[in-house]
Amino acid sequence: MSKAKLVTGLFKTRVAAEAAVDAIIKRGYTRDDISVLMSDATKSKEFAVETRTHAADGAGIGGAVGGAVGAALAAIAAVGTSIALPGIGLIIAGPIAAALAGAGAGGATGGIIGALIGAGIPEHRAKVYDAGLRGGGILLGVESRSDEDADKLEELLEDIGAEHVRQE
Repeated sequence: MSKAKLVTGLFKTRVAAEAAVDAIIKRGYTRDDISVLMSDATKSKEFAVETRTHAADGAGIGGAVGGAVGAALAAIAAVGTSIALPGIGLIIAGPIAAALAGAGAGGATGGIIGALIGAGIPEHRAKVYDAGLRGGGILLGVESRSDEDADKLEELLEDIGAEHVRQE
C-alpha cells in the first residue's frame, strides 16, 4: 500500500467546513482523523454559541443534519491545542496538532507558516494557507489511507467549495 498523503483544503465559511467534515466522516473517517486549523479569532467568532451552550455534547439531539454536522466540527475545534504564535493565536486540532506538539513546534518555528511547514505542507502552500487563516478561513486536513482515497478526498473537498486543495 502506498504512503498516506495529507489532503488539505481551505474553507472561507464555517458552513462549508462543516459540510466537508460531515462528508469525510461519511467516507469512513472519524473526527480523530481530521485536522482543523483556524485563527483564535475565527474560533471565538464562529464557535461562541457552542462554547456557551455545550452544543457539541448534544450532537444527537434534535435530528437536524446541520446540528450534527456543526457539532462534529465544534467538537474537533473544542479539543484543539491552542498554540500562541507571534501576532496571531492559532487553534490546531487533530493529528496535525499531535505531530506539531511532538516536534516542539510553535512560536519559534516562524508563526503559522512554520507550523504548517512542520505539519508537512510545502512553504509556498503554507504562505497561501497563512493568508487564508488570517482572513478568517478554516483549514481542514485529512491523512488519506491510500493514493486512490487521497484523490477522492481531494475531489470531495473541491466539490464542497474548498480552495487551494492539495495532497502532500
